[in-house]
Amino acid sequence: MDQQPLDLSTACVELQNLILDSPDVTDFLHQLAMLAAAIVPATHCGITMHRAGQVATVVSSDDVATRMDEVQYTRGHGPCLEAIARGVRVEVPDMSLEVRWGDYAAHAVAHGILSVVSVPLRIDGHPVAALNLYAAVPRAFTDDDVTRAEAFAGQAATALTILLRHAGHTVLDDELREALATRAVIDQALGILMVTRRITSREAFEVLRHASQTTNRKVSVIAAELIETMTGHPPQPPRPLAGRR
Repeated sequence: MDQQPLDLSTACVELQNLILDSPDVTDFLHQLAMLAAAIVPATHCGITMHRAGQVATVVSSDDVATRMDEVQYTRGHGPCLEAIARGVRVEVPDMSLEVRWGDYAAHAVAHGILSVVSVPLRIDGHPVAALNLYAAVPRAFTDDDVTRAEAFAGQAATALTILLRHAGHTVLDDELREALATRAVIDQALGILMVTRRITSREAFEVLRHASQTTNRKVSVIAAELIETMTGHPPQPPRPLAGRR
């Protein structure tokens, strides 16, 4: 049975609830990626942020999105980087026919990605992040899909702006550094839950978030404990991230 898209109004309500729950930036961004991927089913979502000269995927719905984002950073070009640089939506209907960005298209096709939509997230009027959706088939994104993604991105940017203003600039820098440092740990824990429980990445993150809320500890701490319990070893350190642009 085809997976149905998450209703946009439901996703926006969940965003509002995230703000009311006063999450830290790390948890907020992870839940944001999961919601975005659910808006357009059968997609992979990564959220790229550009701050203090560094560009990196702070969160993703799965490893596919992370790989597709990070290969752009090593090359210095690609749809998500263009979305941030120009502040406009960037679409790739059929990656096999794409001629922009050098060999990026060939790399994406080799890894099973055939269409992309990158939507800029504006904070205080400036495009400082991009919401990137990847799909395994060409022309995966209908006009309605793109409209939903852009509407959700607008709501997400508003929610993120409120959260960041509340956090303050010093706390913001600390939180974003933590998001980068803990992303790999959370991704590893999500993978374990997906395999052992046979659930989706979004359901796996809900398991971690529920445990975080009920024990009043951060998602990253819960994730690290799960990894050590299941493997007998502490989490693997995150991969180094490119600091291009």
